[in-house]
Amino acid sequence: MMLKSVALAVVLSCATVRAGVSAESDLAQFSQADDSRTKPVSAPLPRESMNLKQIPFKIVHETYRETGGRRNWEIFIMNADGSEPVNLTNTPDVDEMYPHVSPDGTKICFVADEGRGRRGKVRHVYYMDLDGGNRTHVVANGREPCWSFDSKSIAYLRGEYDRYTTREYATSGLTYYHLENDWHQEHLNEELHHLYAICWSPDSKWFVAAVQGGMGYSDTIIAFEAFGKRVFDLERWGVHGCRPDLNANGTRMVWGETDWNLQTGEIDLTSDEPKVTNVHDILRCARVSKVYHVDISPDSKYITFSYGPFSGGQQVGGMAEGWNICVADLDGNWVQITNDGLHNKEPDWVPRKN
Repeated sequence: MMLKSVALAVVLSCATVRAGVSAESDLAQFSQADDSRTKPVSAPLPRESMNLKQIPFKIVHETYRETGGRRNWEIFIMNADGSEPVNLTNTPDVDEMYPHVSPDGTKICFVADEGRGRRGKVRHVYYMDLDGGNRTHVVANGREPCWSFDSKSIAYLRGEYDRYTTREYATSGLTYYHLENDWHQEHLNEELHHLYAICWSPDSKWFVAAVQGGMGYSDTIIAFEAFGKRVFDLERWGVHGCRPDLNANGTRMVWGETDWNLQTGEIDLTSDEPKVTNVHDILRCARVSKVYHVDISPDSKYITFSYGPFSGGQQVGGMAEGWNICVADLDGNWVQITNDGLHNKEPDWVPRKN
């Protein structure tokens, strides 16, 4: 939305809201709503209420826990029911976060904070094999990486400042990294500014992303050309919020509308301009909590996301004690698959290897 729409953005985007609203008042408010897009407040169901073992995809996520006698961020992989968790990084002196698995299911790109203190810490982009081996450095002062459809390139955002920050939208410019020839290629649009949570479409022609306080927008989700300069605000189609994700064939998008509800819609990226229809809630939690970092499964049947107390920090590197990973179907039935509350965030589905 344009800058003049700041007031609307404050209401509808992922803004900070008062945490003292009770679950009961939320439930009454939304159960009485006549907007067909809106779901009533719900809570996690018992884990056995969903047959999670039938889901053939694993999940990777970040978690802050003790490793080698020190507490730090690590990347874990587990089954869709939360069983058989494995630490893929095991680096007590480095914080690894924001894992994204390649479409062919063989590699993970991620960020790693190296160094100590605000003056000495730098955020880097890496990729590694799915089992944690063959770790390869991509760039220093890079953020929020994602994969191309063919798993041969990584798109990442440049840090806006040389100094370290956990502010998610502190970015300026998008760059492609091509794995085969170790080549960094700048995006044609030099005006890309304050983007975060970028997602590259399966046909390679588009990105969807959140933007905050940049490019003439206050806080919205946009679509922009991967190899051109056109940018479209998806608010015109009823899309509000942040952190969008596309399904495997680029026909469905999921995102967080506010801190406490997740939405989906059908997206058309084949026309001259992107279009989103049938926008509606997947689920909504009480406002004493947050739901964030939604990711849609490779078969488009499920989502995974993080959930926890409202006081938790959703940004990469933000402390979020009490947060856990959840799985839901698109009808809004959801369960927790972790229970330790060790800052579990940024889940990403693992496609089956080609």
